[in-house]
Amino acid sequence: MPEIYSISLGVAGLIIGLVAGWLIVKRIGNRKIKESEHQAHRIIDDAEKEAQMLKKETILEAKDELYKAKSDFEREMQNKKAEFSRMEKHLSEREENLDRKVDVLNKKERDVKNREKTIVAREKALAARDAELDKALSEQNKQLERVAGMSAEEAKQLLLSNLESEARQKAAQLIKDIREEAERNAEKEARNIIIQAIQRCAADHATESTVSVVNLPSDEMKGRIIGREGRNIRSFEIATGVDVIVDDTPEAVILSGYDPIRREVARMALERLVTDGRIHPARIEEVVQKCDKEMEIIIRELGEQACFDCGVHGLHSDVVRLLGKLNFRTSYGQNVLQHAKEVSFLCGIMASELSLDPVLARRAGLLHDIGKAVDRDTEGTHTQIGVKIISKYNENPVIKNAIESHHEDVIQETPYSVLVQAADAISGARPGARRETLEGYIKRLEKLEELADSFKGVEKAYAIQAGREVRVMVEAGDVNDALAEQLASQIAQKIQAELEYPGQIKVTVIRETRSVDYAR
Repeated sequence: MPEIYSISLGVAGLIIGLVAGWLIVKRIGNRKIKESEHQAHRIIDDAEKEAQMLKKETILEAKDELYKAKSDFEREMQNKKAEFSRMEKHLSEREENLDRKVDVLNKKERDVKNREKTIVAREKALAARDAELDKALSEQNKQLERVAGMSAEEAKQLLLSNLESEARQKAAQLIKDIREEAERNAEKEARNIIIQAIQRCAADHATESTVSVVNLPSDEMKGRIIGREGRNIRSFEIATGVDVIVDDTPEAVILSGYDPIRREVARMALERLVTDGRIHPARIEEVVQKCDKEMEIIIRELGEQACFDCGVHGLHSDVVRLLGKLNFRTSYGQNVLQHAKEVSFLCGIMASELSLDPVLARRAGLLHDIGKAVDRDTEGTHTQIGVKIISKYNENPVIKNAIESHHEDVIQETPYSVLVQAADAISGARPGARRETLEGYIKRLEKLEELADSFKGVEKAYAIQAGREVRVMVEAGDVNDALAEQLASQIAQKIQAELEYPGQIKVTVIRETRSVDYAR
């Protein structure tokens, strides 16, 4: 009995222990479950906060992308609008040129018709006059036979002799009259041809300087362009070969360089760097290299457009590239490519008026200053360099002589050389075409003439070809041939000492003796 009791107590104790252990385990489990739930809630809250932050960052990034895309789109639209405006202007100019050509053709057609009518009327009048002359000649022969008692053959010989003598006198007088009329009208006709060519040719003149201005979005960008301790600006100047001037000019920096192509590449590169915002030495070198490649494409396109505008085809690709480089050259402030195109147009118009080949004339005019594209890097005058260039590509000898002689360095062998020289003088000498005010232009020419007039024995001095030549007329009795040569040297030395002028000035002293008398 005691054993059973003790067993019962042990079983009861075991049960109680199991129940107590179970309760303890359950309590611990509930506490861990609560802690786990609390930690889960905290993790969920942190995740929600992080998700909200990521959402805000994503929205901001999306807004930035949208703003950037909008800016790019607006910039692209502005570029396209500008391009459309240029195309519209170009088309309107071509339409005006076509209208002028149509008017000229209509006028010529009317002139031809009027001349045909005049010729028909003259033919009728000549036929009537011939009939009258035949009748008068027959009557005269009869009278001669009656009065002189000559035979018909003898009278005919006498009559022919008289008529021949009279015809010779009339022919000599007619030749003299024609020659005098031609001399009177030659200068007038030449002026009319040149004036018509100038009126029908209007070229845009662009003046370039040795500096370019790049606008900045704010003055803070200047510091980024300079970089830490000036490393960015030094890298940019080394990569482009152009000086960057950062001064007090608000929201702008200045690029200074003698080479206009390098300066244009630097301008393009700096504008891209400012727009992109990433300015550091590696990025600078990358952008400059890209702009160099794009500049080569731009130069070639400019040359091709010039050939298209002037109607000149079949040029070698290297020559087309040199023409494009002329767009970045200036002569006395006048854009050389625009000057070459204007000379080409003038040559073509004047050649048409003179019944010459206008295509060949335009080709010669377009290429006449091709040597200026490389004359900074090559020894020799631009005419000598131009002849070497076109000789390499087997151009027409007519064009070679036109290039070589348009500054009278050699003898002009064809009419096309004369046309190129005249068109070059017209394009360069017109006041306003080159960087010189009308008042300064006139004063410079007057000063040249006054300086030449100050020498003893000078009758009159004339400044011609926009002041590139002075022609001095001297008194034949006061200045002999030896003194004339000495006088030209003295005038040239005085011009060199007292005047400032671009290029060179040719001094020509002319001495002549005139004998005049009158028949009364």
